[in-house]
This record gives sequence, C-alpha cells and structure tokens, in this order.
Amino acid sequence: MSADIPAIALADSAPAAGQPGNPLHGVKLEAVVAALAAHYGWENLGQRINIRCFTSEPSVASSLKFLRKTPWAREKVESLYLFMLRDIRRASPAVHNFPPPKS
Repeated sequence: MSADIPAIALADSAPAAGQPGNPLHGVKLEAVVAALAAHYGWENLGQRINIRCFTSEPSVASSLKFLRKTPWAREKVESLYLFMLRDIRRASPAVHNFPPPKS
C-alpha cells in the first residue's frame, strides 16, 4: 500500500464548495487510476475490473485513454475508487475529540 493513498483519501473527504456530496468532485481521473494501481497493483486491479487496459500491458496513460472513451468502464473504476476510500477510512484508527477528563 502506498503512503500517498491516505493523503488522497483525506483530501477527498473534505466537501467541495460546488458539490458537497460528491467525493469525486475535483479528483482527476489520472489520480484515481494511479491511486488504484498503487493500492491494489495492476494484476489485482485487472482481476477486480476485467478490462484489457488493466490486464494487458497496463499503464496509467493507456487506462486513461480507454476510460475517457468508455463510460461503463469509468463508472466501475470510480466505484472501486470510492470503495477503496471507504476501506481505508475503516482501517484507519478512529479519532475522538473527547474533552480531557476532569480531575
């Protein structure tokens, strides 16, 4: 797992001014593909989403070219990205802002 992924996940969790309910707002497709490849690896990514740009000589550039032309594949990639973000948040330790105990 890459150290960059939690930073991406934290940046995405802040609501954007224009679309507060959309975690993908402002995130470039290139960042999504790069984060998925770093988190899962190309082989595992190809097993999760069986498209040729992930299974046969995968690269970010070839994936972007295909995903920009193919809406159904892009939806699957975006869905897996959102799943990955939820998974990362679940795995991270909970942060509680409880006040200090009174003595």
